[in-house]
Amino acid sequence: MSTEGQDAARLAELRQKFGREPLPPREGEAEQSPRDAQPRFRGLESGHRACQGCGEALAARLVMECAGPDVMIANATGCLEVFTTAWPQSAWRVPWVHSLFENAAAVASGMEAAMKAKGRNTKVLAFGGDGGTYDIGFQALSGMLERYHNVLYVCFDNEAYMNTGIQRSSSTPHAATTTTSPAGKERMGKRHLKKDLLSIIAAHHIPFAASASVAYAADLQRKVRYAMGVDGPTFLVVHSPCPLGWRHASAMTIEVARRAVECGLFPLVEIERGAVTNVMPIRDVRPVTDYLSLQGRFAHLMKDADSRAAEERAHLQALADYNIEVFGLRGDSPDAADTTGTAVVGRSGRPAGRI
Repeated sequence: MSTEGQDAARLAELRQKFGREPLPPREGEAEQSPRDAQPRFRGLESGHRACQGCGEALAARLVMECAGPDVMIANATGCLEVFTTAWPQSAWRVPWVHSLFENAAAVASGMEAAMKAKGRNTKVLAFGGDGGTYDIGFQALSGMLERYHNVLYVCFDNEAYMNTGIQRSSSTPHAATTTTSPAGKERMGKRHLKKDLLSIIAAHHIPFAASASVAYAADLQRKVRYAMGVDGPTFLVVHSPCPLGWRHASAMTIEVARRAVECGLFPLVEIERGAVTNVMPIRDVRPVTDYLSLQGRFAHLMKDADSRAAEERAHLQALADYNIEVFGLRGDSPDAADTTGTAVVGRSGRPAGRI
């Protein structure tokens, strides 16, 4: 077989293994865009055991679609590890290592050093939840960033230790109820503020750190593609609603995530070398109650009979207003890149509509 024939056969094999043939053009389209013409790669396969509406599963799939096949993953203990690797099966289609809660970043550092020693350009990714990132694994993460390993660390932030029973973490929002910060006579849920991890990461002056949300797939994937091209440590925290822990309907995951951004409680920002370089403006700012009211973990704040509820709602509104002011999130005029104009990317890679 000729070299050209071997290349064609190899391409066909890769398309069958890692994706599917390009979709035909839509009616009225002259030809496909370069993105549509590429085979879709699915590094996280269907058939895993995530709950219905799991924001973390969606976030991981979106990350892997952009990361491509030439990657290796160190995955901390947590929901993502558990529901994708029930022995003897695995939903991963790339080299994947299960680390402990506390050392995903350290394991990823070793993997990156090994690839460098072998002269390989394979990108190493590290995955962890908020428990394994904000709390237990923070020391290893800080060390990885300081040593400047060429690793993309992705934190799937569902704001509690969901895998072990919905215990509070330092990422749990103020006033949210969990099994270890229950709302009752003594207090209205968690007393402490959500840790500002992105600012702490930015203080390491790494090339790129950003926040993203499953509600804005195009924005999330753009940030992954950018981070994949950076030589050095990068960090992405993805807001990933948990229907079980947040106590919202499984069909409401995207709406809940969107409202967190639109009210200002979870700002979408990009930071390079410690400086904010880009934000997603909010076209129509929502009150925080539009976000809180969809979730059972904040149901105690919706009871006007308790005077403390109004006080805590005002506290959360002040936090959202602060984020909007500090990051300049309020849009002055309609913008294609704001919270309303940003396109949602469908499975074909085409914009699926405007939100």
